[in-house]
Amino acid sequence: MTLEERLAQGDEAALGECYAALGPLVRRHAGRLLPAHAVDDVVQLVFLEVWRSRGRFDPARGLEPWVLAIARRRAIDQLRAEARHSRRSVPLVEDAIGVPDAASAVDAACDVRDALAGLPAPQRQALVLAHYGQLTQREIADRLAVPLGTVKARTTRGMRRLRDLL
Repeated sequence: MTLEERLAQGDEAALGECYAALGPLVRRHAGRLLPAHAVDDVVQLVFLEVWRSRGRFDPARGLEPWVLAIARRRAIDQLRAEARHSRRSVPLVEDAIGVPDAASAVDAACDVRDALAGLPAPQRQALVLAHYGQLTQREIADRLAVPLGTVKARTTRGMRRLRDLL
């Protein structure tokens, strides 16, 4: 029985294996989106949600993309929470001094998420693994067991389609 199937059936040992296998990937992904102080909390929330929502997981669709999608959502939630907190606790500051606008970053992330949802599954999977998983095209080809040329074509077509959607 695969790790995906065991996790979907509620095997607690499978959660530990999932964390061991995907924890560094989720941490790296969260680290690209969040300030360093928030990464550990988000990683913990991701795997808590993986366990709690295991009943909705479809093992046929792949564990990595599902976990990375959860990580992206939790990171966006964290950014929104920090933006709400900073609006309450920090006096109004003019944009001229170079303060990054967290709200526009969240809006952009939402736009990208919506555009990714509009892609065919193979293109979306290749782009998610490349961008959020930080995998090379060769690593993606190995992981998905498809030829390298197929991954290159999916990535190129997906990027073109994203450009049109955004």
